[in-house]
Amino acid sequence: MTASAPPVLQLAHATVVKNGVRALDDVSLEIADGEHTAIVGPNGSGKSTLINLLTLQDRPFADGRGPAVRVFGRERWNVFELRAVLGVVSADLHHRFVEGNSNGRITGREAVVSGFFASHGVMAHAEITDAMREHAAAALERMEALHLADKVINEMSSGEARRVLIARALVTAPRALVLDEPTTGLDLIARHRFLELVRRVARTGPTLVLVTHHVEEIIPEVERVVLLRQGRVAADGRKETTLTSAQLSEVFGSPVSLRREDGYYVAARV
Repeated sequence: MTASAPPVLQLAHATVVKNGVRALDDVSLEIADGEHTAIVGPNGSGKSTLINLLTLQDRPFADGRGPAVRVFGRERWNVFELRAVLGVVSADLHHRFVEGNSNGRITGREAVVSGFFASHGVMAHAEITDAMREHAAAALERMEALHLADKVINEMSSGEARRVLIARALVTAPRALVLDEPTTGLDLIARHRFLELVRRVARTGPTLVLVTHHVEEIIPEVERVVLLRQGRVAADGRKETTLTSAQLSEVFGSPVSLRREDGYYVAARV
């Protein structure tokens, strides 16, 4: 953690209304630089809206009390400039590469290089430098995916594609990496391998913000957990004190038992 670096995210009484419903309701929250954090909650708890605030896709209700959202200390960003310092990987992004304009025909190398342009493919007029190619190869190697450089996305397994997309997010050396439900679609073995690679990134790379409703995705390197329920922060603090059976049961509205195995947590409905 860098003492002088501004927080990754600052929310001050942030409220977002969608279709007449408060998706986020008066949320105040700060994620410090270097503070690996998990945002946990059931579907409809406000997780996606919080990500949209971080990526400036949603705007909060203006209540006259000053900026409700700051990202890396700034209220205003050029979106393309922000995407260079904030990497986001999600199942939705995976779907865009497979089902988008490229129809999955983009190679692993092209997908990673597209991170320099904040696009979902490399446009014909884009100028790709040797340095970009070298950084792309290094990012793929970091994710144990260099062998996927010439393989097209729609011929990759879900786990392979997800590793390529993290390489894409890392290629610009972002200050923070947001993983939204990152193991969706992965089988047990692929999930374990994927999470071990994420652990490696967390030890040496950007601030990690993990957004999930599966506590099994919370890697040991995550220090802090924020529990969301119905658009509000239900609990927030160090993982060991926040991630408990009682608090998870309250947030998910059903009895949940929790145990810890090899630094990970496993939840089960009672």
